[in-house]
Amino acid sequence: MTSPRPRPGILEIVPYVGGKSATGGTAPVAKLSSNESPLGPSPHAMATYRELASELHRYPEGGSSELRHAIARRHNLDPDLIVCGAGSDELIALLVRAYAGPGDEVLYSRHGFLMYPLAALSAGAHPVTAPETELCADVDALLAKVSSRTRLVFLANPNNPTGSYLPAGELRRLRDGLPEDVILVIDAAYAEYAEADDYDSGQELAGATSNTVMLRTFSKLYGLAALRLGWLTAGAGIVDVLNRVRGPFNVSLPAQAAGVAALADEGHAEAARAHNRTWLPWVSQELTALGLKVHPSLGNFVLVEFPKGSGRDAAAANAHLEGEGIIPRQMGAYGLPNCLRISIGLEAENRRLVAALGRFVARRAHA
Repeated sequence: MTSPRPRPGILEIVPYVGGKSATGGTAPVAKLSSNESPLGPSPHAMATYRELASELHRYPEGGSSELRHAIARRHNLDPDLIVCGAGSDELIALLVRAYAGPGDEVLYSRHGFLMYPLAALSAGAHPVTAPETELCADVDALLAKVSSRTRLVFLANPNNPTGSYLPAGELRRLRDGLPEDVILVIDAAYAEYAEADDYDSGQELAGATSNTVMLRTFSKLYGLAALRLGWLTAGAGIVDVLNRVRGPFNVSLPAQAAGVAALADEGHAEAARAHNRTWLPWVSQELTALGLKVHPSLGNFVLVEFPKGSGRDAAAANAHLEGEGIIPRQMGAYGLPNCLRISIGLEAENRRLVAALGRFVARRAHA
């Protein structure tokens, strides 16, 4: 029996696979595959979540009004120019569905977040990649790929999985170089970790132009990945469109309430930032000292490049780490088969990681 045929592009999608959570072995698991906050959620967010157990029969407030106002206070924004979603993944999909379709193009850098091409294909649009320079988005390369069919340009800044970023001047140059009818979507999921002096989350551009969007998430610094909670800010026209196409109750009641509580707990957020500030450079330095190539990162993860050759490559390193209960993220789907992306964990997990890779390097040196 023949199955009904879906829209063009759907069968080209290779479903997104999240980071592994288990190895199948007996060693204690250090999950370093999904860039989750090692400190977990705010205790206040957890308490708020538990308090709502008796309210699960109630529909959430459809506009996420309290959460939008809390976000607006924290980031000095107009709450009417904020849209909340079930993770930034939903917002990416809504943007593409609202502004692109068959015959249109969605542009992103070569090693950008996988949800950009998946969202394009699901809407029947054509994903287009631009080459990068040293694993960093290249403004000139992106602009060279713009055509009359380009509807959206996605830029993860900092980028997942490479950890690289475009400084403020280059971000502005990209926006200025794009046609007015092309939307620039700046995905700042890791903005809270990015402390370079010339880093720009894109918030100012989103407020000053009618064709720029800044995406943010509660999944990383705030440790609410399980609740699926993200938000964006953009001009009034884009916000109006997204409020027309999103589901009426797209953000659950527990997610909204936990998000408000997480924003109020500034101490926990700063502790998570301070943890990353300490351990990101430590892990980078220790792995570099082992002779591995660690790419600079403004996120809460490192991209580690391994030499080619059977037994010494990223696949062998991944197998070795999983054998010791440590789960990194393989990067073949991102076109980086010689790399592993490794999240910054708790102190004990970071030390386990360095020790395990030290044993891997030593064994391969004597093989």
